[in-house]
Amino acid sequence: MTDRNQALFDRAAQVIPGGVNSPVRAFRAVGGTPRFVQRAQGAYFWDANGQRYIDYIGSWGPMILGHGHPAVLEAVQKAALDGFSFGAPTEREIELAEAILKHVPSMEMVRLVSSGTEAGMSALRLARGATGRSKFIKFEGCYHGHADALLVKAGSGLATFGNPTSAGVPPEVVRDTLVLEYNNIAALEEAFALHGKELACVMIEPIAGNMNFVRASVPFMTRCRELCTEYGALLVFDEVMSGFRVALGSAQSVYAQLIPGFKPDMTVLGKVIGGGMPLAAFGGPRDIMSKLAPTGPVYQAGTLSGNPVATACGLATLKEIAKPGFFDNLSARTQSLVDGLKVAAAAAGVPFSADCQGGMFGFFLLPELAQNYAQVMTSDSPKFNKLFHGLLDGGVYIAPALYEAGFVSAAHTEADIAETVRVAAEVFKTL
Repeated sequence: MTDRNQALFDRAAQVIPGGVNSPVRAFRAVGGTPRFVQRAQGAYFWDANGQRYIDYIGSWGPMILGHGHPAVLEAVQKAALDGFSFGAPTEREIELAEAILKHVPSMEMVRLVSSGTEAGMSALRLARGATGRSKFIKFEGCYHGHADALLVKAGSGLATFGNPTSAGVPPEVVRDTLVLEYNNIAALEEAFALHGKELACVMIEPIAGNMNFVRASVPFMTRCRELCTEYGALLVFDEVMSGFRVALGSAQSVYAQLIPGFKPDMTVLGKVIGGGMPLAAFGGPRDIMSKLAPTGPVYQAGTLSGNPVATACGLATLKEIAKPGFFDNLSARTQSLVDGLKVAAAAAGVPFSADCQGGMFGFFLLPELAQNYAQVMTSDSPKFNKLFHGLLDGGVYIAPALYEAGFVSAAHTEADIAETVRVAAEVFKTL
């Protein structure tokens, strides 16, 4: 039988760089042929060969309700009938903004945009404009989109400036970017001691999902907040991935329960707030957000910002996840997956550690959870690739890269979890 996935990939490679429109989809890290999705429903998708997979990517996080949720589908269809895009304000933009602010009280105002990259770069520009400073801190292993100033790797010392990680990014563009080790308090304190009065912000994924799943320790996050307050820098939470995914109040609500009075100064959101449509946002206190055009000097604009179909999708999604018991049930289902995988790995004698929060999870082929990017890099890549393909052959689709978190949706059933653990247990025996 002809492999339609391979045929499509060969065809795509002739007209699209690498055959894909986002690099990780190409399976370069794990080898093999990408699966071309034909359709999806609930917790599953079907590829070009008609093969069904239990989906633990969910469009990299947005599909928290599963694919094709009836209430979301109805809202999108109704919105589409009214028009795809207007380039003018709509009432639904206000409703979505109000819904976001209701659940994330650290923000008093929010600006809607179309992608996480756009939201991250705009938040950085606003932080610089609000503080009048140029330098900022990010952490190795945290991804904030592909804007030039954010595509950097760590320098050689504890508090050195970053180097570009992409061709086309001039060194001078990242000269004000300090890249530190995640969860390293000493490096953080040194950076502030050297550059504190020049720092516009610290940008961080509170639960990083782009070096698999690594959460910031409470002492580390506490120190981030203290130093930003002391030196007048803004603490910017990138919750594109964790926002409305790990809790209704996002990751910052998790830390607020552990650190009295805790809140970030600005927040970047995406994925879940669009329900699968291209939509993201950034927000913060009124005095900071008022510095944005047209009321302030920091320019930001977008033709499709607040798109009426995307806002309908996002608003319907937020209404569903705000229902009582939603996150309790989602968290329990995700925990059961993680626990099952741990037991299966232990039975096979495979070094394995895993963590989860809400509907987001991650695992390492390591005996203990990684705390930073360097530790993540010690994970057994060839063994992961074998695990990935074993799961794929068994009808379970996880991220085709060692460094990506996974996602459970409300559509995943106990039977889906049990089947996933059964397949994993068989694959673990071969590692």
